[in-house]
Amino acid sequence: MEEKAFRKLLVWKRAHAMTLAVYKASENFPKHELFGLTSQLRRSASSVGANIAEGYALGSSANYLRHLKIATGSLAETEYHLELARDLGYLADADYAQLGDLARETGYLLSHLKASIESNIRQKP
Repeated sequence: MEEKAFRKLLVWKRAHAMTLAVYKASENFPKHELFGLTSQLRRSASSVGANIAEGYALGSSANYLRHLKIATGSLAETEYHLELARDLGYLADADYAQLGDLARETGYLLSHLKASIESNIRQKP
């Protein structure tokens, strides 16, 4: 299968790495959380990369920027779910720290990509 262009983006690579790490870290959450926190955490994490890919594929700067903003919201939701999981004792401090680092790096890359696109939109006549 040919590599899709979004897979070449560093921001997508970091979001995907974070999602994979979230899935692994949440494997041992209590079974009663399967349709609660486990599902919410996994859905919000996977939404980050999915929105980066979807926005990129749509082709227009305005649509891409809109999807990057949605990805940013999903990232914030993921960070909250990670904190909740840690506070409930489902997530070890070391896992929380690792996932937090991945989330912060993803957020940093997202914010810079959004700023770049916004700058390009403002410069167009």
